Amino acid sequence: MEMEADQFKDFGKAMIDYVSSYLENIRDRRVLPTVEPGYLRPLIPETAPEKPDNWEDVMSDIEKVIMPGVTHWHSPRFHAYFPTANSYPAIVADILSGAIACIGFSWIASPACTELEVVMLDWLGKMIDLPKEFLACSGGKGGGVIQGTASEATLVALLGAKARAVNSTKKKHPDMKESDIVSKLVGYTSSQSHSSVERAGLLGGVQLRSLPTDDSNRLRGATLEQAIKEDVEAGLIPFYAVNTLGTTSSCTFDALDEIGPVCNENDVWLHVDAAYAGSAFICPEFRHLMKGIERADSFNFNPHKWMLVNFDCSAMWLKDPSWLVNAFNVDPLYLKHEQQGSAPDYRHWQIPLGRRFRALKLWFVLRLYGIENLQKFIRKHVDLAHYFENLVRSDERFEITEEVVLGLVCFRLKGDNATNEGLLKRLNGRGVIHLVPSKIGDTYFLRLAICSRFTEESDIDISWKEVKETADEVLAQK
Repeated sequence: MEMEADQFKDFGKAMIDYVSSYLENIRDRRVLPTVEPGYLRPLIPETAPEKPDNWEDVMSDIEKVIMPGVTHWHSPRFHAYFPTANSYPAIVADILSGAIACIGFSWIASPACTELEVVMLDWLGKMIDLPKEFLACSGGKGGGVIQGTASEATLVALLGAKARAVNSTKKKHPDMKESDIVSKLVGYTSSQSHSSVERAGLLGGVQLRSLPTDDSNRLRGATLEQAIKEDVEAGLIPFYAVNTLGTTSSCTFDALDEIGPVCNENDVWLHVDAAYAGSAFICPEFRHLMKGIERADSFNFNPHKWMLVNFDCSAMWLKDPSWLVNAFNVDPLYLKHEQQGSAPDYRHWQIPLGRRFRALKLWFVLRLYGIENLQKFIRKHVDLAHYFENLVRSDERFEITEEVVLGLVCFRLKGDNATNEGLLKRLNGRGVIHLVPSKIGDTYFLRLAICSRFTEESDIDISWKEVKETADEVLAQK
């Protein structure tokens, strides 16, 4: 076994070299794979090997088996969805996390795992100028936690809101059964919210109403206020609302400064989801987009989207985490420890019991880049988005469908949806760039997100050339 351990150390060094080569030469790879479903099974044996394979064979199979089926999210010409972050400091931190390999469900399970997370969420909260009520260092109830995804944060907030609503309703109506209370709970979200909000309602066993947006695709305070009034009159119990800052379809911002007071006045838990856009708030010039955040009960954004921290690292802050702790608290003897109560046991703040040492990624990235370089990175992506916007506006055949605020450009060929569907299909089929579409109302459009830390103006020029040439082909067929 000692000999094997020595060999495995060498394997690790070889993989570091491979990863570096992969990332530095990612421009050379086709963004979207050409494989068909089921491509992989014929390429590997039917069963696991009885004896160890050679390391050289494993390495060669990465290129033969894995890479043909990889969509290269960090290619400078990957423009689909929203970015997923990637950097060497985060990769190195993940290696250390994998080596320590603790399961940080309680403070005693690995004190550094919990304590670094507490401090990193304070660092991050200060970077975006979150109100002190959200920060552990303020000495109040508030604090932050790293969730796996924004979807988890939305569900966790909903469950905390549910626990709070049941508790307060029982105080007012001691004779009501919990099941009767839950059946009357109603939450609210925008028609432009991420699908994970609707899913949180399904998983949480409560009804959620999808509310219409204004002409700019924003949920407004008056719309929420009217919905709450209708539901109270119908005997329902409003308890939860999600305000999106930077929607997935078009990166628009709900009117938080209007929605917050409505929630506060009606004892409705307000969760603010800024999964993509939140990283931009480290730049002072974008903080106006979170105006009204002091009204929220919980707030979430994903450093793993746009702040150079590899997946998974979704930052969530709560003004009063005790609603989660009380709702999720199952404390068997084998998880108890003498320091309970003096530091967070993060298992009570999340859905799973287990958790990796994710705070290391934040610590490494924040220290090795520094706030100034992270701000430069965000600003560069925003500038590249405006650069592409100007290229689109220079061609009278196209139109911009949404205001370009951050790193997303929504555009389409003027004309019918079918033409734009054909444009996207042909674009992705060419394989040079990768886009995904969206649809708001009856309008189908293409989304170009600035995703890769490698993207330069020259890559945007190539992407625009692809769009223009593909449009020529599609329009020539009409």
